[in-house]
Amino acid sequence: MQDMGCRMWGTGAAKLGQGECEGLCQALPPLSSPTAQPPRTTQPQHRGLLVPPLPPEHPRVPWPSSDHSPAALGASKLPQQRQSPGRGTPRRCRALSAHGMSESCRASTLGGPPHPSMPCGGPFPQPHPFTMVSPAIALAFLPFLVTLLIRYQHYLVLLYRAVLVVWLRDRLTGVPREQRAFQYLLAHAIPGDPRHILQTFDQWCYCCEHLSSVGPIKGRIVERLLYERAPLRVLELGTYCGYGTVLLAQGLPPGAHLYTVELDPRHAAVAEKVIRLAGFDEQTVELIVGPSEEVIPRLREKHGLLKADFVFMDHWKRCYLRDLQLLETHQLLAEGATILADNVLFPGAPHFLQYAKTCGKYRCKVHRASLEYFHAIPDGIAELCYTGNR
Repeated sequence: MQDMGCRMWGTGAAKLGQGECEGLCQALPPLSSPTAQPPRTTQPQHRGLLVPPLPPEHPRVPWPSSDHSPAALGASKLPQQRQSPGRGTPRRCRALSAHGMSESCRASTLGGPPHPSMPCGGPFPQPHPFTMVSPAIALAFLPFLVTLLIRYQHYLVLLYRAVLVVWLRDRLTGVPREQRAFQYLLAHAIPGDPRHILQTFDQWCYCCEHLSSVGPIKGRIVERLLYERAPLRVLELGTYCGYGTVLLAQGLPPGAHLYTVELDPRHAAVAEKVIRLAGFDEQTVELIVGPSEEVIPRLREKHGLLKADFVFMDHWKRCYLRDLQLLETHQLLAEGATILADNVLFPGAPHFLQYAKTCGKYRCKVHRASLEYFHAIPDGIAELCYTGNR
C-alpha cells in the first residue's frame, strides 16, 4: 500500500522523506471505498503537494462619485477592499484613516452607518436635494424674476443710491452725508439767497447723493399752502439738513416765527449752519434739539408757543400720529390750523391717515406727487385742517 501511494504522487514523493511519505499515504482513504475518490475542486493542484484552498474574495464595490475618492485623495494604490478576518473594521476604512480623513469625511464617503449587505461602509451617499431640481422648473421662475426687476427697478435704484452708495462713501471718506452736502453748499450756493440754496440742494441730490428732504415738486405744494394761509406761528417737526426750514422761512409773512424741532444733534448742527447761511436769524427761526415727544409738552412754557397756525411734519413717519395727538392734548393747535405731513404714501403713514379721516376733528386731503428726486415712485402730502375738539 505504501509503494502504491508513493507511485500515485509521482516524482513529488521522491523528494519527501520516508516518514513523510508514510504519513501522506496513511492519510489517503482506501481506493476500493466509494468515498475514496477525492472531491473535485477548482483549486489549482501541484504535482506531489496539496495546496490549501484560498479564502473567498468579496466582490469589488466601486467607489462612489465623491471628492473623497482615492483618485481625489491621491491614493489610487490603496489595497483591495477585503474583509479582514477577525477584525471589525474593513481595510478600506483603515486606509482612509491612514490618509488623515476625519469622521465626517469618512461618513460622507462611506454613505452613513454600516449596512449588513455592504462589505465596507454601508450605502452610497444620496445626492443633495437641490441637485435634483429639474432645469425646466428653475427656468419657469425666470419670467417671474424678470417681471419683478422691471416692475420695481426704481425702488432698486433708490435702495442703491440712498443706502449702498451713502454707506460706501461714509466708509471711504469718514465724513457723514449731511456734512458733505453742506460742503457742497459752501462751494456752490450764494449766501443770503434762500432760493439759490434750495436749488443747490436739489442739484446735489439729483447728481451726487440722495437726501430725504421735501424736494422741489412737493416743495411747491408747501409754498402754495403757506402763501394761502399766511401763518404767524409755524411749527416744523423734523429739521434734518434744513431744506424744509429754509423753504418755510422764505414764505413767512413779516413778524412770523418758525419753531423747528430736530432729534439728532449732528443733523441739527448742519441745519443751523444752513439756516444761517440762508440769512435767517434766531428771531425768525428757532432751532430746538430733542425728541419731539419731550419738546411738544414744553413748547408753551419754555418756548412761548401758545397756538400753532401751521404745522409741517417731516420726521419719523411712525411718530406722526403720536405727535399729532400730543398737539391735541396740550391744545397747541389753533382753530383752523393747517397740518401738512410728508411721505404719507411712501414709505407711508397709514395709521396717521386713518385717524385723521375717522376722528372727526380734521378735514383731510392728500396731494399726490412723486417721491423727492425720484419721479417714478408715487408719494403725496396730507393736508389736514383742524376744525376743533368735538
